[in-house]
Amino acid sequence: MASAPKGLLRHYVLKLLKEKPMSGAELIREIAEKTENRWKPSPGSVYPLLSWLLDSGYTEEAPEQEAGVKRYSLTEAGEKLLEEHEERRKEHHGGFPFQGMPFPWFDSFPEEAKDVVESLGNLRRVSQTLFRHLREDLSGDILKELKELIDETTTKLETILEKKSA
Repeated sequence: MASAPKGLLRHYVLKLLKEKPMSGAELIREIAEKTENRWKPSPGSVYPLLSWLLDSGYTEEAPEQEAGVKRYSLTEAGEKLLEEHEERRKEHHGGFPFQGMPFPWFDSFPEEAKDVVESLGNLRRVSQTLFRHLREDLSGDILKELKELIDETTTKLETILEKKSA
């Protein structure tokens, strides 16, 4: 099960509550489903976050639909906080999920793009491993081969993306 960096849970709880009012258990279930069970936040992280969001005025209790089920919905302040999160993400990472989010499978993608998203996740994983290895002494031949491959791949990706823009 993947662990999440600080702030990611808050971002996605806000994002999900913008869609509809949800309880803590529903949020946990929804995150697990959206991540294909790669991440299931614990109640010990979700419920304190919900209390903080409520106390801070970012959420409010939605009218009860079932006895004993407390659902939360975003307030205007909560929607503004979500917008600020989104803006910060775009500023820091160009809005590019591969770079900007450690969990690209969280964003909404068409079903036909699922394989590409998975491949990007694999590329990200290998890139992180490569960065670690670059701190070691790698031979000049390996460094040259890596640079050529990365440059060639980058050029091919840019060419494909240019076709879409045209």
